[in-house]
Amino acid sequence: MAMVRQALRFALQPNCRQRRSLARHAGASRFAYNWGLERERAALEARRAGDSTVPLPSAMSQHREWNSWKKGPDGVPWWPEVSKCVPQEAFRDLERGMRAFWESRAGKRPGPQVHFPRFKKKGRSRDSFRLTGAIHLHRRAVTLPRVGTVHLSEDATRWVARIEGGSVRVTAATLSREADRWFVALAVEAEREIPTSNLASDTIGVDLGVLALATLSNGTIVPGPKALRQGLRRLRRLSRAHSRKRRGSRNRARAARRLARHQARIAAIRRDHLHKLTTQLAKTHGWIVVEDLNVRGLLGNRRLARSLADSGFGEFRRQLAYKSQWYGSHLVVADRWFPSSKTCSRCATVKLELQLSERRYHCSNCGLDMDRDLNAAINLAGWAHPAVTASAAETLTACGADRKTGPRPAGGCESGTGIAPEPTGSIGGPQTPDAFVTV
Repeated sequence: MAMVRQALRFALQPNCRQRRSLARHAGASRFAYNWGLERERAALEARRAGDSTVPLPSAMSQHREWNSWKKGPDGVPWWPEVSKCVPQEAFRDLERGMRAFWESRAGKRPGPQVHFPRFKKKGRSRDSFRLTGAIHLHRRAVTLPRVGTVHLSEDATRWVARIEGGSVRVTAATLSREADRWFVALAVEAEREIPTSNLASDTIGVDLGVLALATLSNGTIVPGPKALRQGLRRLRRLSRAHSRKRRGSRNRARAARRLARHQARIAAIRRDHLHKLTTQLAKTHGWIVVEDLNVRGLLGNRRLARSLADSGFGEFRRQLAYKSQWYGSHLVVADRWFPSSKTCSRCATVKLELQLSERRYHCSNCGLDMDRDLNAAINLAGWAHPAVTASAAETLTACGADRKTGPRPAGGCESGTGIAPEPTGSIGGPQTPDAFVTV
């Protein structure tokens, strides 16, 4: 058994008094964040002016200063109405943001550049805050400090039993408002049995695409929900209705809520489909190979940006990363420059050019003709185990079993479990739910 940190997210059903209390706590968190950021900027200006003795405030020092300032003549009279954890956690968020900025500026933080923290504005920034302390989860409610017992929209009996049994411990609660609905995300430490490996020993390659969300190397095609495309007409109509309302009017606020609810529904459909797909892949396959896609760069293509954003490639990999650890599978990330689409899965011939409009891969060397996404998925499966590619090509094309796949491409691969060992078997038949399509 291992202790795993995860979040339990529930939709809340607060009454009018509780909604006012939640909004008050969100406003207090926003005010404390801006209060701390103003002092961060003042300290930086003093150091820039030549006074190097001025220290940069930390979360702890700001919290001590806040406790003395809030009761003074220039303080805020509403501080007894909110939990003391709200400003404390806001200062910690600010400290993390400042640390990320300095590390990114020094080149010590990978990924895109992190900008200097900005002030939060009511109506613009997301309403959220974090609570710690005495947090109790019940079957259909949750008890929060200063807010009280708030009803849940779903049954939490399974988690209540584990909390009472001692296998799950609640550490914090983050409350946020989305589309005029309040949600609570409970940060918990749960005892979870992490298997060293699941019963499956096969290797599956996953090629992500726009037409089909995922094409697996065993011939399975997983279509995406295309939630944004399905709801685009209504989204445009609601956006026009919102823009035509007078600023500051109740009609504009009502139109904004309708627009936000529709956008939240699109995101929920996409997220639900990705959770089901990644869970099934992590449970039923021993080795999962995906591409290291440059999602930010791909979104720069104005012709494909909407479809790429509707697929959720980044969220797919994020979910697959932690679920593969939960269920004992191994995630391998192929090198970004590996030409999976241009390489023949039978003879390993690499094409110099392959247009995006060419949906079928035709090899002029061995005569292989198959779907380009399926060909790429087979090559990805061969990235972790070079011998798998020939086995998969034999299963799907019934020929070419005596050919080899060629050398493994140069470059490292990112894996949470190290270098992949040799497989004990070849890729098996499709193992998919009814919602998936098999060619």
